[in-house]
Amino acid sequence: MRLSRFFLPILRETPKEAEIVSHRLMLRAGMVRQESAGIYAWLPLGLRVLRKIEQIVREEQNRAGAIELLMPVIQSADLWRESGRYEAYGKEMLRISDRHEREMLFGPTNEEMITEIFRGYVRSYKDLPLNLYHIQWKFRDEVRPRFGVMRSREFLMKDAYSFDLDAAGARHSYNKMFAAYLRTFARMGLKAIPMRADTGPIGGDLSHEFIILASTGESEVFCHSDYMDMPTPPADIAFDDRDVMQGVFEEWTKRYAATSEMHDAGAFDALPEAQRVSARGIEVGHIFYFGTKYSQPMRAVVNGPDGKETPVQMGSYGIGPSRLVAALIEANHDDAGIIWPESVAPFTIGLANLKVGDAATDAACADLYAKLEKAGIDVLYDDRDERPGAKFATLDLIGVPHQVIVGPKGLAEGKVEVKNRRTGAKESLSLDEVINRFTA
Repeated sequence: MRLSRFFLPILRETPKEAEIVSHRLMLRAGMVRQESAGIYAWLPLGLRVLRKIEQIVREEQNRAGAIELLMPVIQSADLWRESGRYEAYGKEMLRISDRHEREMLFGPTNEEMITEIFRGYVRSYKDLPLNLYHIQWKFRDEVRPRFGVMRSREFLMKDAYSFDLDAAGARHSYNKMFAAYLRTFARMGLKAIPMRADTGPIGGDLSHEFIILASTGESEVFCHSDYMDMPTPPADIAFDDRDVMQGVFEEWTKRYAATSEMHDAGAFDALPEAQRVSARGIEVGHIFYFGTKYSQPMRAVVNGPDGKETPVQMGSYGIGPSRLVAALIEANHDDAGIIWPESVAPFTIGLANLKVGDAATDAACADLYAKLEKAGIDVLYDDRDERPGAKFATLDLIGVPHQVIVGPKGLAEGKVEVKNRRTGAKESLSLDEVINRFTA
């Protein structure tokens, strides 16, 4: 993508309403624009990051055996009355009526609707287990939306729902999502720590939040230092092996880890001082096992092996890709701007032509740009007639992992400069070496 043809409305000044780093940088880098309280338009740069995150989430859900569908954003109030949650959910639910005065709502979550879909088609235990997920925009009318997309009213959510015949099967489904979440966040360069959590309005008696540590986190968390170095489950892990999945769960939950709401000061203080980690944290995922909370009142039953009707055991599993964009920035930034992990970066390489109009630099940049693009690498080519300092500032602000700087002085020696955004390390390479570095 040529920057001269890209829509990148960078702000020179930090908007006064931005309270935290991610909100400031997302506005300054032209990733989002606020349209009303807690509601944002995603501009091209932000959308590219959001789509990269979505794809990682989708790949790991598929790997764990979940199946994608897409449910409507508008739901019938009658479904929520069946489960008993319509009145109980509170003012966060946006209730509306259509022209026929039918009571509807803008879905804050989808337990009721997925249960209705399930009961409409599945009759036999032989069709279980089943895990269905979708990635969809949701709305919760937060009393005080703040921190940009970290706590917005409209947000993108991946929510998955598992259905099993019995508690043992449901626990295996829970463990599979547990392992899938560890892999998902690790692929984004995040160390997410699973912490026992309150189930809240979703219900149930087993729940874990996945927390990343960040100095600007919204809540205080406490954990064992071993979590900082624990290996992530490999891509080829046996998701269908119950013993393997239970082993992953036990390994990742046997040490102390708690949010402030679930914190046991005595248990934490019993750890050796060197193994205590007290920090700020950001929730990036939440999983629940709630048994028959929805299947019982909504009559989602299957014929079991004995021929009797049995309410299915259910769980739900959420990740907020839009929230993750902000969380990634909170964990990856410096004074100059964002530092994207390569797996979610909007562009892998920022190519800067320091003297637009010079035949040599124009030709070298055109050659690099064409060959890198042909190799399938996302390149942002800064071909604007701007000062070098402005180009460096732009690439630093938007966080492109690798910068390739092409100027007359270096080209005279057959070299260009390559800078690593995260480490700041610089090296001089020939044009061929640049191509080999990024396409090998």
